[in-house]
Amino acid sequence: MPLFFSKFAPLVPRLRRLSTAAATAGGEDPKLSRIADELLALSPAELDDYAALLRHKLRLSLTSSAAAGGASPAGAGDAAAGAEEAAAAVKTAFDVKIEKYEAAAKIKIIKEVRAVTDLGLKEAKELVEKAPVVVRTGLPKEEAEALAAKLKAAGAAVALE
Repeated sequence: MPLFFSKFAPLVPRLRRLSTAAATAGGEDPKLSRIADELLALSPAELDDYAALLRHKLRLSLTSSAAAGGASPAGAGDAAAGAEEAAAAVKTAFDVKIEKYEAAAKIKIIKEVRAVTDLGLKEAKELVEKAPVVVRTGLPKEEAEALAAKLKAAGAAVALE
């Protein structure tokens, strides 16, 4: 599934409600309303392409987040200011990634992956076989460390990102 759509899919129904509420309020900006309606009409593939284009135009990397201060306009600041900003940001969300695993422990790892995700047996097996692969994203530090410990106990080499 495309990166943009997978991250923002839960927000689409809320955006539709907000768009509908703004339209019924009568005081909306017609230009913004038109843009919102056009964005809601895009397919997941088109949304992914739009997200890539927007990141390119705003000069954002795939790993930066606006909340962490990763967005910087084209003419603002130099590299040193960006490095200070990145150092000041505290990471609150972690990704758990299986780097590699022992062949003998594959079944245990698949069981752990199924326990922590909503995947079926086939999907979990395919996910584990694609190692290195991210199992869960956006977890708080405590949850990410607990999941990493479970996967390490099962026989996987795990990294927190």
